[in-house]
Amino acid sequence: MSRINTNISSLIAVNTLNKNNSALQTSLQRLSTGYRINSGKDDPAGLIASENLRAEQTATSTAISNAQRADNIIGTAEGSLSEVSNLLVSLQGLVGTAANKAGLSQDEKDANQLQVDSILSTINRISNSASFEGTKLLNGTYDYTTSGLGATSAFTAININSAKVGNTTLSVSVGVIQSAQTGQLNFTGSSTGLNGAAAIAIAGNKGTVQLSFASSTKSSAVVASVNQFKDSTGVQAVLSTDNKSVVFTSTGYGASQFVSISSNSSSAFSTKDVNNVANTTDYGRNATVSVNGTAVQSDGLNVKAVFGDLLDVNFTLNSAINTNGSSKTFGITGGGATFSLGAQVNTANTASIGIASVNTASLGKYVSNGAVLTLSDLGSGKLAAVNNGDSNLAQQIVNQAIKDVANLRGRLGAFQKNTLGSTINSLNVALENVSSSNSAIRDTDFATETSNLTRSQILVQSATSVLQQANQSPQAVLKLLG
Repeated sequence: MSRINTNISSLIAVNTLNKNNSALQTSLQRLSTGYRINSGKDDPAGLIASENLRAEQTATSTAISNAQRADNIIGTAEGSLSEVSNLLVSLQGLVGTAANKAGLSQDEKDANQLQVDSILSTINRISNSASFEGTKLLNGTYDYTTSGLGATSAFTAININSAKVGNTTLSVSVGVIQSAQTGQLNFTGSSTGLNGAAAIAIAGNKGTVQLSFASSTKSSAVVASVNQFKDSTGVQAVLSTDNKSVVFTSTGYGASQFVSISSNSSSAFSTKDVNNVANTTDYGRNATVSVNGTAVQSDGLNVKAVFGDLLDVNFTLNSAINTNGSSKTFGITGGGATFSLGAQVNTANTASIGIASVNTASLGKYVSNGAVLTLSDLGSGKLAAVNNGDSNLAQQIVNQAIKDVANLRGRLGAFQKNTLGSTINSLNVALENVSSSNSAIRDTDFATETSNLTRSQILVQSATSVLQQANQSPQAVLKLLG
């Protein structure tokens, strides 16, 4: 080399050294941070994908936390309901004991009533005290709010199990296409009474009874005898306005309800069905009902409508709407316990469940003579009190209350297992996959990067050595001057 103002070899060595130093710094940064992408220049497309995956990863983690919190809330409510169930079982025992009227003194009956009052008070206390972080769980806080269901409602009972209401009222239109019926048999009597002696076997859903009537027995006496055992047979009788004919019906509605009457003397006592055809047995009929234009299942007057996670409701028709062509529309305006269970915040990723009040004024609704009775009617001085009230009525109410609580616990358990449990499992799998994808894009591969580091270190040392030699090369020109 005979020129010294520009040392091309040195410039080449410097450029190469800078590149090797840059590669070395990149390797050191990746190994120290654990990330392959530390800034946009490292991998622009990869950075975009990684940031989106990070956002999804955080959203999925939050959804898992939400689902776990929901499971804790539902578990707290179910735990309190378990104690209510135990109290109702104890109450069932007291009602059964009270039915043994001749075997108990009045003092014992009154003592049992004190226990009943204490149980009712405890149930109300649990209803008002069960809470999670200060929010009451069993006092109706998480029940759904409705419109169009006043005191003259078409339903004796209604339970909204779940509904996706959103920002507008969810309208529910109920139409009775065909009314529910009881089993019914008719007897045409006369003013002179039975024209001969007859032994009659009356059977219904609850049992059978044998009755014997002498010749000339009036229809009114037949009605009185049958109604005396209606709680045992499930069959009741009504005397016609002419005091001659008798209508026998099942005490309940539906296809499972029946009336069966057989006689040893068809000439003295025989029955016909509603079509005036001689018959000894007749079954009731379930109501044919549509909800929002879709046919739903029913059991007598009890109707259940399930439309996926949009609406789950069951209700009991009262006599006012139990006629062909009747309809009723009401709205679900809000309420319920709503949980966000997805990475995206939208209606599709929410789940709602209704938790109705479990106080004594809400549990055990039972219709008797047109009046709706509840568990509170077992209190002192009430119609179904165990010391001086109707024990049979008390048992019907307690049985219904046990069913109410059991159904609520079952719904909460199904929600925990099938909705929350499955969601948590699914989200954990999704989080695993999203994290793996993000790691593949963003994280440092230490095996590869340590190899790159070693290579860069050797190249830096080599370039430094070459630069030193390149800087010394121009000194050879001094020999030309000597």
